[in-house]
Amino acid sequence: MANPRPQDYDVILSPVITEKATRILENNQVIFKVSSGATKPQIKRAIESLYGVKVTGVNTVNIKGKNKVFRGVRGTRASIRKAMVTLAEGQSIDLSSRI
Repeated sequence: MANPRPQDYDVILSPVITEKATRILENNQVIFKVSSGATKPQIKRAIESLYGVKVTGVNTVNIKGKNKVFRGVRGTRASIRKAMVTLAEGQSIDLSSRI
């Protein structure tokens, strides 16, 4: 594992562990929640230094928070940014060991 910098921990917030996210693990892809201002090169550098893997591609998506009503009180869910990281052939990240 490369030496992670303190900024790397600010870029990657958490892995996304859902049914769809575990299904795409077979394609050498992993999904992470990232900070809203993170760029693709920052995400790639952070994943490579934190997990010690080779990243071949990063796709990002911004998800706007939904308006919800809970017990008569209107509110908005937080907006998030997700990154789908494609790993090099033969590389993998074991997310279950870091939970």
